[in-house]
Amino acid sequence: MKAVIPAAGLGTRFLPATKAQPKEMLPVYDKPTIQYVIEESVSSGVDDILIVTGKGKRSIEDHFDRSFELEHHLKTKGKEDFLKEIEYISDLADIHFIRQKKQKGLGDAIYCAKKHVGDDPFVVMLGDTITKDKVPCTKQLIDIYNKYGKSVIALEEVPDEKVERYGIIGGEEIEPNIYKIDKLIEKPPLRVAPSNLAIMGRYVLTPDIFDHIENVEPGYGGEIQLTDALSKLDEIYGQVFTGESFDIGNRIDWLKSSLKIALYDEKAKDEILDFIKNEII
Repeated sequence: MKAVIPAAGLGTRFLPATKAQPKEMLPVYDKPTIQYVIEESVSSGVDDILIVTGKGKRSIEDHFDRSFELEHHLKTKGKEDFLKEIEYISDLADIHFIRQKKQKGLGDAIYCAKKHVGDDPFVVMLGDTITKDKVPCTKQLIDIYNKYGKSVIALEEVPDEKVERYGIIGGEEIEPNIYKIDKLIEKPPLRVAPSNLAIMGRYVLTPDIFDHIENVEPGYGGEIQLTDALSKLDEIYGQVFTGESFDIGNRIDWLKSSLKIALYDEKAKDEILDFIKNEII
């Protein structure tokens, strides 16, 4: 199975920080956002990854490429720990790149991967959500796909005030936290939303999704919405993710996520908590 990571967006909610760098390269604590996503993919057993980029995203390619000059510098300076980290990044996975030449929506970005994934099911991982659990979120979805043989998407419960920010599903719970989905609506007003279960940016999709993307009309925002194409599938399942997710879709959530993830670092935890208590509270 291959993974597709759409990373062609302009990141306007993070301006001016994203004027000259991709939002996917914004650090969450100690590494770029997209590195967390790729590490989840690899931990789920998927190491053939296509990143769909756009203009101004070259630094993503550079991050996962070899840097011989830097490696030589670290080696000669005896900085072996940093050298191992740098080598680890370039050896993470087989990473390929393709450009979405025009901003036409998430559905169109996924369609750019059609030739790469071929006729096999594939993973889609959005870069504005980082997940943490004993079993990676993507691996959980792959297990459900292997059971039902149909497309599967990750879900999370969201408060009422956030419903209109997400794609929302309706359906029947057939196992604990697993739904057979019969309705998907992109960013609905709360009054017409079928539930508070939101699509959280992890998918395992069957290749017939490409036919539906090709035929779907532009939807919310005048873009080709993946949610609209998903709603055309004959059968689709969803799993409510019970691990921890970190939303980095806007500046405040990105800052909160960075602090939360930093607190997992035992070397930094006490110092950060002391800073919050003494300088902020």
